[in-house]
Amino acid sequence: MNTGLRITTFAAALAATFGAAYGVGQGIDPVVADSPPKHEDEHTRPTPEPKEGGGHAGHDTPPAGGLQISEGGYTLDLDTPRVTAGKQADLRFTVRDAGGRAVTAYQREHDKELHLIVASRDLVTYRHLHPTRAADGTWSTPVDLPRAGGYRVFADFTPAGKDAGNLTLGADLAASGPYEARQLPPANTTTRVSGYEVKLAGALRPGKAGELKLKVSRDGKPVTDLQPYLGAYGHLVALRSGDLAYLHVHPNGEPGDGTTRPGPDISFTATAPSSGSYRLFLDFKHDGKVHTAAFTVRAGGAAADAGTPEGHAEDGHGH
Repeated sequence: MNTGLRITTFAAALAATFGAAYGVGQGIDPVVADSPPKHEDEHTRPTPEPKEGGGHAGHDTPPAGGLQISEGGYTLDLDTPRVTAGKQADLRFTVRDAGGRAVTAYQREHDKELHLIVASRDLVTYRHLHPTRAADGTWSTPVDLPRAGGYRVFADFTPAGKDAGNLTLGADLAASGPYEARQLPPANTTTRVSGYEVKLAGALRPGKAGELKLKVSRDGKPVTDLQPYLGAYGHLVALRSGDLAYLHVHPNGEPGDGTTRPGPDISFTATAPSSGSYRLFLDFKHDGKVHTAAFTVRAGGAAADAGTPEGHAEDGHGH
């Protein structure tokens, strides 16, 4: 992942504002929704070292990306630019090199060759998908977006045997149907999802590193036995309001490295590229299911000062 944000260890976070009209939906891993579905996942893999231009967590994480459809000689060719809201469709796309050829060789990162994020421009609907690649390089995944409006598709990948490093390319997706504009969810430091309560503490500061801590609890008791999900005890995707700058980061320490105790706290060190509003999506796994907790924060002030309304979002995963 690339352009705009700088984050450190485990995972950093930043969120964004959207607005427009269209849609998409399934595939699968995190998704955020009014009634968040639960999904099983068995992927586990150690976090690779970050590369120049990449977007995964680590020390000195590269800037956020997803602002461009082409970068480093690669282009995201979205074959399905439009779907119908509320109806399942097959989302298809291809990554092409500078010569227009479909890319068919990728490095596996976090147990996958490619991670696909779909987010609505109002930042209420969020999907973390893992599509399937055909031999000819065409990727596909079923999607079912709940509402009409504008969406952004982010493809996060690293071409095999190339010097491009990790890339995050972005393209617009439309979900047709009756459209109703919505605002960015209000700032919150507490959110509830599928019976879990997740609390956010810390500060997100523009141009300065700050620590963010997330604590997961259930039935009033801290969850101390979080399970690794794609090689980490938590994953954080941050989207910046206005330009949809994207960053996918991971926890300080990875399973088995002796530096991280599995829950209830998940910590991040993050640097916001600018002041403004950000939307954070935390994926965590417990009892064999992956859940997504969403937060709206303001860079330039402590997260704890943002208030504590519920962080509702259209959440879900799929496999």
